[in-house]
Amino acid sequence: MTTPNDSPPPQGRKVIQAYLKSLDSSPGVYRMLDSESRVLYVGKARNLRARVSSYARPTGHSARISRMIANTASMMFLTTKTETEALLLEQNLIKQLKPKFNVLLRDDKSFPNILVTADHHYPQIKKHRGAKKEKGSYYGPFASAGAVNRTLNQLQRVFLLRDCSNAMFDSRTRPCLQHQIKRCSAPCVGKISAEDYRETVRDAERFLSGKSTDIQGRLARDMEEASEAMEFERAAALRDRIKALTQVQTAQGINPQGVNEADIIALHMESGQACVQVFFIRANQNWGNHDYYPRIGSEIDAAEVLEAFIGQFYDTREPPRQLILSNEIENPDLMAEALSGKLGRKVELLVPKRGEKAELVDGALRNARESLARKMAETATQTKLLQGLADAFDLPKPPERIEVYDNSHIQGTNAVGAMIVAGPEGMMKNQYRKFNIRGDDLTPGDDFGMMKEVLHRRFKRLIKEDPDRSRGLWPDLLLIDGGAGQVSAVASIMAQHGVEDIPMVGVAKGIDRDAGKEEFHRVGKRPMALRHNDPVLYFVQRLRDEAHRFAIGTHRAKRAKGVSATPLDDVPGVGAARKRALLAHFGSAKAVSRANLSDLKAVEGVSDALAETIYGYFHEKG
Repeated sequence: MTTPNDSPPPQGRKVIQAYLKSLDSSPGVYRMLDSESRVLYVGKARNLRARVSSYARPTGHSARISRMIANTASMMFLTTKTETEALLLEQNLIKQLKPKFNVLLRDDKSFPNILVTADHHYPQIKKHRGAKKEKGSYYGPFASAGAVNRTLNQLQRVFLLRDCSNAMFDSRTRPCLQHQIKRCSAPCVGKISAEDYRETVRDAERFLSGKSTDIQGRLARDMEEASEAMEFERAAALRDRIKALTQVQTAQGINPQGVNEADIIALHMESGQACVQVFFIRANQNWGNHDYYPRIGSEIDAAEVLEAFIGQFYDTREPPRQLILSNEIENPDLMAEALSGKLGRKVELLVPKRGEKAELVDGALRNARESLARKMAETATQTKLLQGLADAFDLPKPPERIEVYDNSHIQGTNAVGAMIVAGPEGMMKNQYRKFNIRGDDLTPGDDFGMMKEVLHRRFKRLIKEDPDRSRGLWPDLLLIDGGAGQVSAVASIMAQHGVEDIPMVGVAKGIDRDAGKEEFHRVGKRPMALRHNDPVLYFVQRLRDEAHRFAIGTHRAKRAKGVSATPLDDVPGVGAARKRALLAHFGSAKAVSRANLSDLKAVEGVSDALAETIYGYFHEKG
């Protein structure tokens, strides 16, 4: 007999209607939750009571909204002073909670900039990603590291600016390879005067500010004067710089005349999927484009998708002066106000119908269409491969999340573990994880022990962060680089954590260790192999190779960090900037450790108190 306590909690319109008594007309944000308190949807409202009452109506909803209402078991509310605040809060919560029925931007990578430093007499030009804490002029964003590297490469050929660190610059006694291949004017050894170098820095900044035509004209005049003065070597060098400058402009493709600073944002939707193309226009130059594939539900319109994308995209990024859009959004005035407040100056949202701006949008739309077609083809192929994987290894269904593990070390030193993740849409790089192996009781080179440590830490974290497996963080399949020994080691860790329902496969090279002759090991089953030309075999090889690449890269980064480490890293109060100053002044960490107190006090940026700390650190140790 069923008791009242056993009945499921109420859901749907009646639950929503019950909240109307306690709501007023304030602006704010609401959350709809299911019976297990998982957030289904986050929304904003100019008037909370009016918006919530619309969900309590029995008719007039799309199938998507009807499903959402039917699953709602409770709601949460946050009131705000203005609707703009509600918009910003809504986008923050969507990114944090990833609700099922919201549009969700899944790729949140930062974009690189070019930095011309201002902390040295001879400024450095370099790629910069992250917070703008260093002194200097920033130019960007560029759509990718590749776009920055190509531009830097050409800029070095045109302006011959240094890209070495301050410490390396200060320690040079002769020109480096960059000077020999005509990529640097070698200011480190006096091959160019300080005034001439500053002029080339100004030229580079003019170019990055969109004044390339002026620079090109001046270089042409200088070349002509050098030729008339029979300074043919200088004339040839100027000719090469003009040629390199032309190549930069050609590589950029679209360089709009009437658009100085804008992001071109175009949306294409098809078969329940979407692609958003963003082109970055700065200083009348095209600094690349990037495509995004936001998660969308069925029966959702373009205005809602584009507004959600813009809100989440600029949540952690600085917006330009103009957003040139392919579609109208639901609340353009509200979004413009929110972005203007973030930037501290006016931001316009435009949907052009004719002229140069409309042509830019058409180009971005074409890219969005083509990108989505490629993505859908790749997804179809990936779906077949996942089904093949399920068939090959007797899985109950095609895996949604595959985790692949590998280790890397040199004779046990700088050991790291690596985890990559793949699913229906390919490699999920934002889910990759690295593990610094820290087991003090491990024998150097103990691959079994390292794998056990990695999986122990992984499952411990999973149990803590997603105990009921509701957040999609648990794998459907584990692939381990190794044979029966590794499989046995991982199986023991899984049993220790009470995880016995996740399939696990060890991928080992065959007898002669040739790719294509891999053996697959599973707990309690005989080793097996796949046909040499089986697409599933190639798929597993790609996964294993990607895990190996990520592990090797992580290991090399750790090793490089260890090589560059100095005893100064452990001195209290000595950060990166003061470490650079000390090394530049004394030449080495050993020289710092032997310096007397008065010499330490003479270093720029080192206070008397810090000098005493450094002196005491090295001399008390002795």
